[in-house]
Amino acid sequence: MPFRLPLFRKRVMNVLTSSDEVKVMHISDTPESVYRFIEGLIEKTKPDYIIHTGDLADNIKLERRPGLKPAYIGAVRRLARILKASRAKLYIVPGNEDDPGIIREFFGEDVVEPGTLVEIAGIKFVVGHRAEEVLGRGASFRLYGHNFRLINGGLNGVLGVNFILLPSGKTYRVGYPTGTDTYRGYKLRRGL
Repeated sequence: MPFRLPLFRKRVMNVLTSSDEVKVMHISDTPESVYRFIEGLIEKTKPDYIIHTGDLADNIKLERRPGLKPAYIGAVRRLARILKASRAKLYIVPGNEDDPGIIREFFGEDVVEPGTLVEIAGIKFVVGHRAEEVLGRGASFRLYGHNFRLINGGLNGVLGVNFILLPSGKTYRVGYPTGTDTYRGYKLRRGL
């Protein structure tokens, strides 16, 4: 049986694949189970920029279980191959479950500190892992993740893969595959 996208997702993908605007892709809190999905989105949409706002291997809770470092290194290596193969300009923000030293080994100068202002096509973005790291900064877009919190003018990468088209500033969200929150270790999203 052929795979069928929901009608809304098909329309969004049609816009993203046919747009001539600069494409910014924002992801966050990515368990290994979504790596192939992300790779497929990259192949289809061909983003010019990819911003990851932390917890690169979110199924491996390194902050709480440091003994999982070898598994974490393998996961970050795999994600680095996917993101670098895109040839997009990368911005990688370490999250609370990340090891900044390991991330720098794989991403080098593409690693930026939480709260960094980034300018793309004349538009300012502030990037961080937590919402608090992007509040109060003069930017058109606030990109973050970490939990399900929503903030004014913010795009939360936990809720889905965000795409921003520039210069129009139009935003689109593509949902992560079913079960992503389970792989992240979240029990249940309530009230959303």
